[in-house]
Amino acid sequence: MTGKIERSIEELYADDPERADAVVFGRRADVNRRGFLGGAGLAAVGATVGGTIPFAHNMPAGLMPAALAQAQPAAPAAPAAPKGPTYLNYPGKSDKLVVIGERPLVAETPESLLDDDTTPIDKFYVRCNGQIPEAAKEPDKWKIVIDGEVNKPLELTLGELKAKYKAQTRRMVLECGGNGRSFFTPRASGNQWTNGGAGCAEWTGIRLADVLKTAGIKPSGIYTAHYAADLHLSGDPSKPTLSRGVRIAKAMDPDSMIVWAMNGQPLPNIHGGPVRLVYPGWAGSTSQKWLTKITIRDKEHDGPGMTGTSYRVTIKPMVPGDKADPKNFKILESMPVRSIITSPAHGTKIPAGTREVKLRGASWAGDHTVSRVDVSIDFGQTWMPAQLGKPKNRYDWQRWTASLKVPTDGYYEIWARAMDSRGVMQPHVAPFWNPSGYGGNPMHRVAILIG
Repeated sequence: MTGKIERSIEELYADDPERADAVVFGRRADVNRRGFLGGAGLAAVGATVGGTIPFAHNMPAGLMPAALAQAQPAAPAAPAAPKGPTYLNYPGKSDKLVVIGERPLVAETPESLLDDDTTPIDKFYVRCNGQIPEAAKEPDKWKIVIDGEVNKPLELTLGELKAKYKAQTRRMVLECGGNGRSFFTPRASGNQWTNGGAGCAEWTGIRLADVLKTAGIKPSGIYTAHYAADLHLSGDPSKPTLSRGVRIAKAMDPDSMIVWAMNGQPLPNIHGGPVRLVYPGWAGSTSQKWLTKITIRDKEHDGPGMTGTSYRVTIKPMVPGDKADPKNFKILESMPVRSIITSPAHGTKIPAGTREVKLRGASWAGDHTVSRVDVSIDFGQTWMPAQLGKPKNRYDWQRWTASLKVPTDGYYEIWARAMDSRGVMQPHVAPFWNPSGYGGNPMHRVAILIG
């Protein structure tokens, strides 16, 4: 393409798929798609993606090939050279994590790095909302207050929590509420996550319910409010960086925890050490890092991150890009079903003559379980069930494997979709557009080239 770039390729495909085909592949808008794919246009597509496309006749019109879709940065209004990702440079973290926000620090994990049953700490995504506090010099002296609508307000040190309550370890998914935001069209506001705002670690701590039972929740207590030690980006200590909460029923879930260890190690400072909350299945913003206080409230919490369209999704579908009506929004709670392909990685080149491709992946579904995962190599025309593993415990992700036979060398897209225990399946595109971009869980697409 030459000349002024007025829109990103994603926007062009969303607005005018036929013109997008013409711009990207040199196809005339008035040419029948079948003829295009059968002639010079198909050769142009093949040249663009690097090989022949064995299932080209199944490629939906206006579908942007994954080889290009996942390689395009958001285009500026004026011409600019393509910009590659910025990789994280932080002690104890992999330098393959992709930075999607610098102030506050936000970094996601490429799907291919999520190929472990238990996500290593160095590969676990990073999501901060304020300034990262200094690491605690004496972790066991860290204090946590429980107050509000309780019969017995508490002030406990981390050391006392460890001594007074029974510890447990659970392998559970933690996922950013905005995971998948970049898949929305038009663009939603916020950090442009793909699928990498998630990880599954071994969390060690105590049941939050046990502490709340000691405090004794009054009948008037219906919601929690969480507070932390990280400083607001403005530097104003009177402003909470983020203060979210959950319904008491979620707080009393036996897998909702106050944790101090991650994968058998003291909780790293970057992940909220020395102590944080973990509410598995719900948006990660509820799992307050650097926890200092939990207040039980007699109404739905209204702290930073709880009002307007923040961490809220639509009740009735809205027109994408339209002005939001606050009355049409509800709090985001359980996260949607999602499946990712962790091997092969997007963009993998496989030796010529290969006729079988082995796949691995992971799937999870918020408060629910995953009932099946299907994979396709012919643009969704046919699907094959994957072998779905059992979770170690509730809220663990479910690993899956599959083996796909391919007829020839060439360019292939591997698609994966999951269905949850309610029968809800991942859609082809991000559903139910909302201005803050929550719930973007389209099926995962990975491009590979054989030969």
